[in-house]
Amino acid sequence: MEINILHLIEGAKQARGLTVIIDVFRAFSVACYLTDNGAKTIIPVGSIDRAYQLKDENPDYILIGERGGNIQPGFDYGNSPTHIKNADFTGKTVVHTTSAGTQGIVNAVHADQVITGSFVNAQAIIDYIRQQNPDRVSLVCMGWGGREKADEDTLCAQYIKNGLEGRPNDFREMVRFLREESKTGNFLNSANKDSAPETDFDLCLALDRFRFVLKVEDWQDGLKCLRKMEVR
Repeated sequence: MEINILHLIEGAKQARGLTVIIDVFRAFSVACYLTDNGAKTIIPVGSIDRAYQLKDENPDYILIGERGGNIQPGFDYGNSPTHIKNADFTGKTVVHTTSAGTQGIVNAVHADQVITGSFVNAQAIIDYIRQQNPDRVSLVCMGWGGREKADEDTLCAQYIKNGLEGRPNDFREMVRFLREESKTGNFLNSANKDSAPETDFDLCLALDRFRFVLKVEDWQDGLKCLRKMEVR
C-alpha cells in the first residue's frame, strides 16, 4: 500500500486511489456530529452561491458552513460542532460549504473513492482503509482555506499513516502542541466566539468518538453527498 500525504487544493487535484480529505478544524468533525445527530443527507458544495441556491429551492434544507471561519448571512448554523452537537437533525438534508474541507471534495476529481478525515473518526478511517486494502492512498490536508498548511490536518494525516503502517502515535503530545504552540490554538483563542467557540477545540479532538466513515458518493443534479459507512 503506497501512502502519500498531500496538501491543500492542489493536493486534492493530485490525489489518486483511496483519498481521505482531511479538515479537522472544523468541516469534517462537524460532518460527523451532523451524521451522528441524524442528518439524512449531507451535501458538500464548494460554491457559497450554490449553497444559497439549494436553500432557496429547498427551504427545508439546513444550511451550514462558513467563509473565513465565520457564519454567513442566511445560514442556519456556522461550521461549529459546539453549535450543532445537541441539535436534532433527524431526517434533515444539510447543505455544507466551507473554506477548505468541501473544496477538497470538489477538487478530488481523479480519486478512485473519497472519504472525509478528522480525529473524531480516525481509527474508523484506518480500519476502513485496511479493509479496502487499496494499492494507493492519498491523505490530503486541506489546511487554512485550502491555501495554507494547518498543523492539525498534517498531524491527522500522519496519525492515519502511522496507524496504517503499525507505527505508534502520541496523540496527547499532538493535542498539547496544537493548544500551546500552533496557530490553531491561537485562532480559537482570538476568533469570533459566535462562529468559533473555544469548545470546538475539544470537540474536534475527541479522538475516535465515532465508529463510521463518511464516503463521498454521487447524489443528484451533479451534486455529491456523504454516506455513512459503519466500520466494524
